[in-house]
Amino acid sequence: MNINNYYSRPPTWIRWWLIAAGIYNLAWGAVNVVFPNLLFDLVNIPRPNYPEIWQCVGMIVGVYGIGYLIAAKDPRTQWPIVLVGLLGKLFGPIGFASAVIRGTLPARFGVTLLTNDLIWWIPFILILRDAVRAKSAITSEPATRQS
Repeated sequence: MNINNYYSRPPTWIRWWLIAAGIYNLAWGAVNVVFPNLLFDLVNIPRPNYPEIWQCVGMIVGVYGIGYLIAAKDPRTQWPIVLVGLLGKLFGPIGFASAVIRGTLPARFGVTLLTNDLIWWIPFILILRDAVRAKSAITSEPATRQS
């Protein structure tokens, strides 16, 4: 591992994945705030009694989008945003699977898991790995003497 690589900017793909995540989350969030019944209609399940709850989900997803755009500027120091995003993208499918097993949601409601969660797992893990390696390379470098 070349320590000098970690003093340079992160790989370009990291920035583009975070920008894509930011734009996607902002768009998905906005659609669900403006059209809270759309997903329910698309998968042909009853609309919720309180669409405002789904609008809240859209707002939260949109806020994550802002976070990813911030992280794209400096992913090695803004790694906590990526970690929180990854945790949400892991726990969301777990919660969904639990709801399917309990019978409170039909499996077809999970249509968005691929684009909302699963496709981001590997890039986010690799982004976090890059941040850990960069931090490790910097902290393991021998101290330089000042004259």
